[in-house]
Amino acid sequence: MSQPSSFLRHAKVVGLLTLASRVLGLGREIVSAHFLGTGLIASAFTVAFTIPNLFRKLFGEGALSAAFIPLYARAVKDDRTSAADFAASGINLLVAILLAITILGELLLVGILALWPGLRADHLLTLRLTAIMLPYVLLICGMAFLSGILQVHRRFAAPAAAPILLNLCHIAVLVIGAATLGLSGRTDDDRAAELQTSLVYWLAFAVLVAGVLQTAILLPSLRAVGFRFRLAVGLWTPMTRNMFRLTIPVALGAGVVQLSVLLDRSLSTLLMAGVDAAGNQITHFSIFGQVLRYPMEAGAPARLAVAQFMYLFPLGIFATALATAIFPSLSSDALEKDQSKFKASLRQGIEAALWEGIPASVGLILVSEPAIRLLFQHGQITAHDADLIRHSLIYYAAAIWAFSLLQITSRAFYAVHDTATPLKLAILNLVINLAVELPMIWVLGEAGMAVGTLVAFTVQAIWMLRILDRRVGGLELTTILRPVLKMFAATALMTLVCWGVSRLPIYPTGDRRWVWAAQLAILIVVGGAAYGVGCRLLGVTVMDHFLPRRFRRR
Repeated sequence: MSQPSSFLRHAKVVGLLTLASRVLGLGREIVSAHFLGTGLIASAFTVAFTIPNLFRKLFGEGALSAAFIPLYARAVKDDRTSAADFAASGINLLVAILLAITILGELLLVGILALWPGLRADHLLTLRLTAIMLPYVLLICGMAFLSGILQVHRRFAAPAAAPILLNLCHIAVLVIGAATLGLSGRTDDDRAAELQTSLVYWLAFAVLVAGVLQTAILLPSLRAVGFRFRLAVGLWTPMTRNMFRLTIPVALGAGVVQLSVLLDRSLSTLLMAGVDAAGNQITHFSIFGQVLRYPMEAGAPARLAVAQFMYLFPLGIFATALATAIFPSLSSDALEKDQSKFKASLRQGIEAALWEGIPASVGLILVSEPAIRLLFQHGQITAHDADLIRHSLIYYAAAIWAFSLLQITSRAFYAVHDTATPLKLAILNLVINLAVELPMIWVLGEAGMAVGTLVAFTVQAIWMLRILDRRVGGLELTTILRPVLKMFAATALMTLVCWGVSRLPIYPTGDRRWVWAAQLAILIVVGGAAYGVGCRLLGVTVMDHFLPRRFRRR
């Protein structure tokens, strides 16, 4: 079997397990929205949970993993004994760094809580929840790093299954906690706020339990590949020094990306209407002697989190799974003098990412209204909340193809040990994002944040692909131009068919739950079938790798 077919086969395994995780994650978001809504309490938890996830992206799945996997892949090929020592010393270094960060972070949070007594109630809750969940940084980053070891050994199942445990813990605590506390979607506002506050504290402690379980599920697979935790190998070995050298620019790049996420969450918190300590509504603020209205309504961070989850849903199922599976292959192929296999794998990865990303961008926009209303417009989520979520989702969805492409191209740069270029382009992304979203939030409200993401990811994806083409001496991208144009044609067919079906007299209409369910089912089935048939008729061969053998083109 060829290498490209091999990583696509691994991508299917990762994708299926990720699908299960994303479905449970969707269930988590639905249950959370039902009991917590999108108000100040839900927003406080959303922002607080962003902090450990930021470090997960930075240290676990980001800098250290991006630097570690290519070096570890080379070590495994050359000498498995030294590779085992490198893996053990790498995890030791990571734990030492994360312990220091956790301790310093807790001290900083305690200092803020002690020295800043006049905080808004929702900001105070955010800081307390952050303090509880900060140790999750150590657990989730360690889990992500250990997953990198397994991925080099082509063991993708356990790492892909680990997030399922977090979603299960969330759902269980939400359902059991709400039942125990007496919280329901119909609880009156005064009592609901008190019960929701208790429930988010339960959720914060459940995150720590989930972190322990996520790490534990990897241990059998780690033992099977010969990994052992050993303190005797030390922290600062020649190989970890090399890893650390490569990590610095990757860490800066990942830090810029995560800084962008944190800035978005912070801006949506600081620039939304709220309440003061006495419970009075705050709608305006003063800056440089000028009084300005808050451009976003209360609960903006939680609503934006729902919209982001919805657009990340297809990305996690396919694009991230594909990038996870292709990275070890690219890292191995990049070691060869003849880079033809590297280029072939990369081209196929780009083609596969666009095959999913292009119709996913358009398709999610087409189904956005029935999907949001069916899944989230109940309990504490009002029709107005659903409208705001959908408005943001439309712009986020339009960026799916670009983010899918970035998942592949960034791995390609790391595979050839070019960590400076992703850093430069990450900084460009941050600048463009802020330059676009800051004025747009006063025009579109919270949806302006999504517009910034759309523009920044589009520019970064195109620019990164152009630089990568020059960096490897030509990717021969013209060979995939025809298939990509066929994907656009199939997507246009999908759009036309969905539009036509929605105009039929038999198409269900109304504001009832069964209507939204019927609309969503019809659009998904009809749209998916139209795209698949269009690709088949136009001869888009990349889809054959994802079909059962009996359905593949002869």
